[in-house]
Amino acid sequence: MKFRVSAVQYQLHTIQSFEEFADQCEHYIKAAQEYGSEFVLFPEFFTTQLLSIGSEQGTKLTINELPGFTEQYKNLFSKFARETGMHIIGGTHVIQKEGRLYNVAHLFYPDGRIGEQAKLHITPTEVHEWNMSPGDGLEVFDTDKGRIAILTCYDIEFPEIVRMAKAKGADVIFCPSCTDDRHGFHRVRYTSHARAIENQVYVVVTGTIGSLPTVDFMRANFGQAAVITPNDIPFPPQGLLVEGELNSDMIVTADLDLSLLYEVREKGSVTTWRDRRSDLYPDWEAVKIEG
Repeated sequence: MKFRVSAVQYQLHTIQSFEEFADQCEHYIKAAQEYGSEFVLFPEFFTTQLLSIGSEQGTKLTINELPGFTEQYKNLFSKFARETGMHIIGGTHVIQKEGRLYNVAHLFYPDGRIGEQAKLHITPTEVHEWNMSPGDGLEVFDTDKGRIAILTCYDIEFPEIVRMAKAKGADVIFCPSCTDDRHGFHRVRYTSHARAIENQVYVVVTGTIGSLPTVDFMRANFGQAAVITPNDIPFPPQGLLVEGELNSDMIVTADLDLSLLYEVREKGSVTTWRDRRSDLYPDWEAVKIEG
């Protein structure tokens, strides 16, 4: 099974209307469509660009107002998915449930369905400055190209959750990210490579670039998209199918071949998934079966 994926290095800048946001998103969608992509990934927190519109009174909008755009956002990306036939991981968008804020990744299917995965590990800034709550469960998503998981930014830095996703059958991890400096960027990038090696999966990661001068904690962004593979002979030696230019407004595109994953899991130079010592630490496949 082969399929093509694109990842968007989304350029954040001040806008005046939702229509301006929609036009920018459509630009990336059309570019991915022209490349024949079947999946496209947007970054974490890219919808904070909507806060730069400001209020009708000319005042700044805060993170608490972002859930007010949820229906417009969902309708827009659902329309994109239906019209293009692509699966779109619409980055993350902040929603409100029972008075709490959640940072949620949305998977828009071509048939109109919408899957959701809340971010499970919340950074100190999200907790203390934005009063966000963590999600309480891991989802995997079946598509006509295989099973995937969506783990947002900080999530990829925790090996256990990716082990669980692989045990549930995910072959591709999509990682929408948002980092403001080189330190945060490299934490996400290095751990994405580690998770690909440990679990013999693909990791597709991207981040925001640009700046939102009127939106708190979105004034600095440092990002780069990449499609990451295990490090074994069927793949590039550096475990990298493609990467973007740092902090450039662009998309990257690559083909994923799931049969290569199955090959290296069975008879690779190393077989990290098969060689787990489940006598020493949890066997998440067994936990899954028992659950």
